Amino acid sequence: MAFLDELEHAVGAALRTDPAELDRVRTDWSGWTTPETPLAVVRARTTSDVQALLRLATAHRVPVVPRGAGTGLAGGAIGTAGTVVLDVSAMDRVLEIDQENETATVEPGVVTDDLAAALAPRGLWWPPDPASRAISTVGGNIATNAGGLLCAKYGVTRESVLGLQIVLADGSLVRLGRRTMKGVTGYDLTALLIGSEGTLGVVVEATLKLRRVEADPVVTIGATFPDVRSAAAAAAAITASGLRCAALELMDAATCAAIDALVAAGEGPAGDLPALAGRGAFLLVQTDGGAAPREAEAALRCIADAGGDGRVAPDAATGAALVALRRAAHPAFAKLGEVLIEDVCVPRSALPAMFEAVEAIALRHGLPIPTIAHAGDGNLHPNIVIPASVPHAPGEIPDVVWAAGEELFRAAIALGGTLTGEHGVGVLKRRWIAEELGDDVMALSRRVKAAFDPLGLLNPGKVW
Repeated sequence: MAFLDELEHAVGAALRTDPAELDRVRTDWSGWTTPETPLAVVRARTTSDVQALLRLATAHRVPVVPRGAGTGLAGGAIGTAGTVVLDVSAMDRVLEIDQENETATVEPGVVTDDLAAALAPRGLWWPPDPASRAISTVGGNIATNAGGLLCAKYGVTRESVLGLQIVLADGSLVRLGRRTMKGVTGYDLTALLIGSEGTLGVVVEATLKLRRVEADPVVTIGATFPDVRSAAAAAAAITASGLRCAALELMDAATCAAIDALVAAGEGPAGDLPALAGRGAFLLVQTDGGAAPREAEAALRCIADAGGDGRVAPDAATGAALVALRRAAHPAFAKLGEVLIEDVCVPRSALPAMFEAVEAIALRHGLPIPTIAHAGDGNLHPNIVIPASVPHAPGEIPDVVWAAGEELFRAAIALGGTLTGEHGVGVLKRRWIAEELGDDVMALSRRVKAAFDPLGLLNPGKVW
């Protein structure tokens, strides 16, 4: 094939066509696997590799799927028939850390935890804190506008990116944004690219906005409740009171039981950990800054008013253990069987109603749906467990799971919410996007896509 011959000449060993490599990019952490096989994978190491691929792809009209670590949960970076997967995970250099101006410039393949390790000795940190931080990349965070445990107070990825260097579909290299803390010259194309799931351009460099590590106190509270609705009501009351907790995380009874089983098996976090099984729900609250003790007292009052039992961690080690329990949720779910990790977001006042809807949907379809939530911003993650009794091929999503997911999405939209808070649309939610956005916004969005990618070669079949 002339295209592949030219591509090999341009990028050399970065081009991969062996079956194992092609099979690797047919799936992601959503568990969904396409039955199709892409043409090739390019494991780019430089911006020049990215440009070379996109120039040739444009000349030959070959679609390109940008991909990082493959930890996405919506099928947004999966290679399909006739595509070349552009894997940028090897572009993993921290190019600069500017302590004076509190910025870092990095390549897209830098793992979030590795960035944190590079920043810590300099007294700096980057706020986006996804649960997948040990394996996900900065580029992936940018592609989906990821949030995480700390986003209620410190914002999602968009609030912590100052500028981007991107390669457009035709291979052009464009710099967006700036290195300054503020600036309104022209349209904010940096913000537009964040969350665009690789459909507008390929990020090859990002300038990030950092924060100083503060010595102010951190107070961590663990609170148990008789049921998830009262825990959700407490979380809604905390945010309605004006408190902006650093973390406000809610786990339902099924999640608590799964985490306890993981810990009991010796595969969970270590330390002095409370037993969660048998609880109706668990709420993790963390306040920080100079007002942390006062804010914690106010949060405890909201917890008590909602019927919960809240207790302050006596020391930093215990507080860290409580956070580790929350981070253990997804490994715990994996022990239950095959899991589809879902992602909806509702107004914070609607949290109790959305949890009630999840419970009803689980009962109606006979599916376990343990649910966790970034309660501070109304972002729920219902985890649909596919029972072994439901027949389906590997990598296939059974009809009963699609039906339950559809009800989850429509329930969130009916409550004034959205299909996805941070995982993205990808392929798995594409069929419902028009229900949320409407025809006019869909048409406008397609015109924006055409302005960046007139031939429709970047990540086709995803989002739109």
